[in-house]
Formats: sequence, C-alpha cells, structure tokens
Amino acid sequence: MGRNTRKRRTPMATKAIAASAALALGGGGLIWANFYASAHEENSANQTKSAGAQIATIQCPDVGQQLTDVPDGARQGVDKELANLDKQISEAYSRLASTRQAQAGDPGFVNNAILGPLKSKRVAAIDRIGINIRRVGGQAPDNLAQMAECQGMAADANTNDGNAGGGQNNDGQNQDGQDQNQDGGQNQDGGQDQGGDNGQDQGQGGNGGQAGNGPVADDFINIEDVQPNSRNLPNGLAANGDGGSTGTFTTNCGTNSNDNHNSDNVIVAPGVSNGAQHVHDYVGNQDNDAFASDEDLAAADTSCQNQGDKSSYFWPVLRLQDGSQDFDQNNPGGGQDGNVGQIIEPAEAQLKFVGNRTSDVVAMPKALRIITGDAKSFTNGLNNANTSWSCTGFEDRQVTDKYPVCPEGSSVVRTSNFQSCWDGQNIDSANHRTHVDFVEADGSCSNGFKAIPQLQVRLVYDVPAPQIENGQVQNPFAVDSFPEQLHKPITDHNDFINFFDENVMNEMVQCINNGEDCQ
Repeated sequence: MGRNTRKRRTPMATKAIAASAALALGGGGLIWANFYASAHEENSANQTKSAGAQIATIQCPDVGQQLTDVPDGARQGVDKELANLDKQISEAYSRLASTRQAQAGDPGFVNNAILGPLKSKRVAAIDRIGINIRRVGGQAPDNLAQMAECQGMAADANTNDGNAGGGQNNDGQNQDGQDQNQDGGQNQDGGQDQGGDNGQDQGQGGNGGQAGNGPVADDFINIEDVQPNSRNLPNGLAANGDGGSTGTFTTNCGTNSNDNHNSDNVIVAPGVSNGAQHVHDYVGNQDNDAFASDEDLAAADTSCQNQGDKSSYFWPVLRLQDGSQDFDQNNPGGGQDGNVGQIIEPAEAQLKFVGNRTSDVVAMPKALRIITGDAKSFTNGLNNANTSWSCTGFEDRQVTDKYPVCPEGSSVVRTSNFQSCWDGQNIDSANHRTHVDFVEADGSCSNGFKAIPQLQVRLVYDVPAPQIENGQVQNPFAVDSFPEQLHKPITDHNDFINFFDENVMNEMVQCINNGEDCQ
C-alpha cells in the first residue's frame, strides 16, 4: 500500500493549550498571534477586528470545473497543476489570516501583498495547463487565462447567485425556512467574521484552536427549529420510489475502526500527496491513496463483509474541536492545513444502493468514479453542493448549510445521495462531473444517460452537541475542509470508486430490478 496512515488512538487524547501565544495552522504559515490578550494592545486589536470583518477568505474561479474535455494524455499533468492551484490558494489564505494587523494599517495590503502575487502564480499554473492540453493535440478553453484573478470574500458576503458568498442564503436558511438569526441571534456578519473577533474569541475559548478558521456559531442550527420536508436542493434527490426498479442492495463495510486515513484524493489529484488538504475516512478498499492504480485497487483487501465488494468509499472526517489533538496535529491535511481536533469515527456507516423510479438499472462499469457534493461550495456556490445534515429521530428535517444541534439522546446524521445517471461510456471525466448526472424531478435520466444503482451513504455520529453562548460556539464539530473553505457544512462531499466483482454487481442489478432487498 502507498501512504495511507493508520493509527490506534490512545484512550485520552492529549489536550492542547487553548490560550497559547500562537497557533500554526494552514500549510505551516497560518499563524494567529494572540495579540488580543494584552490590554496594552487594545487599539491594535480593534483595528484587526475591523480588518478581519472586511475579508474572511479568498475566492478564486474553479479552473477544474471548466475543463470538460481534456485528452487522456494530458490528464496527469493537468491534475497536478490543478492541485498546485489549490495549494496556492491555501497558502494565500494562510497569509491573509496571519497579516490582519498589516491589513488594518494599509487598505491596499490584501491586493498588493496577497491577491496580486497569487494571480501571478495562477497565471503560470494555468498556462502550464494549456501547454499540457495542446501538447497532445487538444484545445484548452479560451477563457482559462481570465480565471487567474481571485478576490477577497467579505465577511458579510450575501449573494444569491450561487457564485460568491458560498450560498449562505441561497439555499440553507432562506429555502429551509430558517431565520439567519438563529442560535443566539447571530447575523451574517457576526457569523462570518472568521478573520477578526471570532478568531480571537475562538482561539481562547476552548473550541479546539481553529483560531478563526471556523466553524462559527452561525454555522449551527437547532434541528428542532428546522421545518420538516424543507430541503430544496436540485441535487441529491433519491432516485428510487414506488415504481420502476424498487429493490435495494446493502453492503456492510464497517465504520473505519482500523483508522484508515489519508489526505489524498486519487480521483481529483492522482499522484499528488495531500491533494485533498483534508483527511478522509476510508471504508471498503484498503489501498486507496494518491498513487493507487486501478490494478492496485482491484487487488486490494476490503473491509466489506462481502469480499466481492472492493469498492472505495471515502468522505472527509468529522472532528470534535474540544482542544484535544489527534495523530495528524502536525501533519499536512491535518493541523498544517487548519484541520484540528479529535477525529470522530462514525457509530454507523450505511452503504445502500437503490433503483430508479421510472426504469430498470444497468450495471456500473468497473472503476467508475463518482464525487457527490463540492469541497469548495463555500466559495464556488451551490451548483454542485449536495449536503444533508440531520439528527436521528428528526430525519424529515434536513439542512444543507448548517450543522445540526441535536437534542439529548439524538445523534448527528450525514446523508449523501449520489448521481445515478451514467453516460454509458466513461468511468470518469476531466472535471469528474459530466460523465454522471442526477435524475430529473420525475426520476428519469436525461440526455440519453442510463440509470445505474444509486449509492446512498448515511453516517451517524455520537458527538456532543456544541454550546453556543453570547454569539460564541464552544466545543463544536466540523468536517475537514480546504483551509479557505472555513469548515463550512455546505462543503461536505462524498466519493466512490466501483470495484464490485462483476458477478456481485450483476446480482445487485438483478436484486434491484426484481424489487428485492439484498445484501
């Protein structure tokens, strides 16, 4: 196996010192000095709060989603450059977060010292992407060069066009029928103020040391305040119903009790260590890392009870930010990329395949790759968002852009319904999106796509409910994310690579089409 990291946790995680003078997070460069602690520096602190309230993070056009037609011979080079673009954004965000005092004293600092140099680096990387494509006879999109420029994303960004502001209003609280002033009266400005006063309060308030990197109080909502049956995203519909192919096939692959983790993503960034910049749980296939070939995956061990299922199922870990440390506190993907706190193993991990409400399903091809959701939804907008958060006993209440605060005796639930329409030809696409699609509202597949079994992943966590007092959150939980995505719940996502044995896949299809419930 490549570089998957396995480890056994000690019974008591080592406690971090919440009031340390400085905390290093993103890429070795995100340093949050505790300059608020001294009364002698009150004026400086106030200036920094003001600057932090102006720009919370960095928003860049997602080049990868524009690359829908990359020749196979260029894929490896293009993927490495896309990973390099992600790294550049993270490094720029780290500099943004560590220079609040300089920003307060110079209104041009962000543009001149952060966004300008970032654009220059992106121009070079985007140019190399074009060279890779043209070298093998392909044609790069004409607008790539226009995607080099990034912008600072305001703390109170509030747009409904699905592009900026990360959809804080576009879906979750307007469509879910919730008020933005839930949880202690947090407004959008207070909730998004990662760079300023929330960074200070969180850094000393015992939330695990995110130090302004999220989450914040406004990222949580009491599940009892969510309206039933109110989730309204076009993505992630359940494909099955009372008609068509009504069977189910469940595979039991455990809950990652052997702590199989890494911060790679072999789908998006093959051959790139720490390509995800956040840590994944892996169940099923045990050899998934950035360097795994299809042959490696096909020959690997599996944690699934059915040994004919060597598929890889992986998702960003959920962490409890209570001040404790985990094995990756000083590692890339972990503490070095702003992901800190104790990794929580799911109490349940249900992996179920269902049918299509208008037709039979066909077998998925070997090595088919599907990503559902978008790890960059906070800055990309909602086009590919597919998040569903709830609590046991309240699963008719779903939220997309909030973490649920569950009542005593209830557990947190994450649900992902994957795309279940396939183009009939490709096991992947250049942007990892266009070879599969979600069903239409009536359950049918459009554009000549074929219905395949829909993977539905339901993860249950026994995690303590965070405490929210006076606009501050104590001991929150959050999914791992890219540093500049600020651990927003809307960035949740899930990944699947099909390595079912052909006979088992055929059994699944027959079971679903015959209306049976199998495992």
